[in-house]
Amino acid sequence: MRIFNYSAIREQKWDSELLGLIAAIYKEAGKQELYLKQRPEELEKLVEIAKVQSTEASNAIEGIVTTNTRIRQLVEEKTTPRNRDEQEIAGYRDVLNLIHEDFDAIPITQNYILQLHKIFYSHMNNPMAGRTKSVQNYISAAYPDGHTEILFTPLAPYETPEALDRICTEYNRVIGNMEAEPLIVIPVFIHDFLCIHPFNDGNGRMSRLLTTLLLYRSGFYVGKYISLESKIAKTKDLYYDVLRKVQVGWHEGTEDVVPFIKYLLGIILSAYKDFEERFALVETKLPALETVRRAAGIKIGRFTKQDIRELCPSLSISSIEGALRKLVDSGELKREGSGKNICYYRLR
Repeated sequence: MRIFNYSAIREQKWDSELLGLIAAIYKEAGKQELYLKQRPEELEKLVEIAKVQSTEASNAIEGIVTTNTRIRQLVEEKTTPRNRDEQEIAGYRDVLNLIHEDFDAIPITQNYILQLHKIFYSHMNNPMAGRTKSVQNYISAAYPDGHTEILFTPLAPYETPEALDRICTEYNRVIGNMEAEPLIVIPVFIHDFLCIHPFNDGNGRMSRLLTTLLLYRSGFYVGKYISLESKIAKTKDLYYDVLRKVQVGWHEGTEDVVPFIKYLLGIILSAYKDFEERFALVETKLPALETVRRAAGIKIGRFTKQDIRELCPSLSISSIEGALRKLVDSGELKREGSGKNICYYRLR
C-alpha cells in the first residue's frame, strides 16, 4: 500500500504562481478580519445565503437536485425532506451547520470523519453510513457513445481504514508542529482523501465538507460567507479534469499534485475577492435603489434577482424587486424573460 509522508511537503520547491496564490490569500484573509469588525451584522446575512448555495451546489455536482424553493426551505427552515435527493441535501445541511458552529471541536481523525459521514446519511436508511466502504469502487467516465472507462482505481476496502487513519495522523503532525504551510497541506489531504475514496457513497461531498472544516481550523473563514462549493460547481469540468491528471501515479507516490493545489487555492482566492466586493456594497449605508444600482454595475452580461440578493444581503427581496423595477423604468436596465426565467442586463 502507498506510504503517506507529509513531511516531504516542507522539502519541496514550489513555483512562483503557487506561492503568489498563498501570499494573496493571506492578504485577503487579513482584510476580511478587518471588514468583519466593521460591519459584523450586515455581513452575517451572507452566512445564510452561502449555506444555501453550498448545500445546493455540492449536491448538484453529484446530480442531486431539487427546486430553489425547496433548497431554501430545507436549509433555512430545516423542513422535512420528501424524497431521497432531499434526504441527502438535508444531511449535507446538517454536517455543514455542525462545521460552521463547532469546527474547533471537530478533530481531524478517522473516527470523527466517520461520524460526520453518519450524520450526512442520518435522514435515510443507509447501512454503510459512518462506515468505510465494503466493496471496491472505481472512478470512471461515461462517454456519448455509451461506453464507460475506468480512470482510476482507489484503494481496496481492506486497505482503506489504515490509509484514512494515516492521512489524518500525518495531517495533524505537520500542522501541529507547523512543519508545512496549511494552504498546501489542506489540498494534499483532500487529494489523498479522494484517491482513497473511503466510502461507498458520498466521497465527493465529504471532501468538500472536509475542505471547509480544514480551512476553518487553520483560520481561513471565507467559506462561511462565500460558497466554495458553488465556485467548484461553476468550474466542474476543470475540477474533474485536474483530479484526473493528479491521480496518475498516486499509488506509486509519483503523482504531481501541484495542479490540484493551484486549482483549490484559486477557488479560495476567488471567494475572498467576492467577499471584498460584497463588503464594498455594505460599507456605506445607501438607499436601496443606489445599493442595487451599484450591485448591477458590478455585473457583466445577464444577471438575476438572486445574483443581486447575494451582493446586497442587507436588503429584503421586496426592496431589491422595487429597485430593479425602477432601474428598468429609468432605462438603466433591460428585463428579459418571465416567471423563474427573468433576468436583467445593463444598458449603460
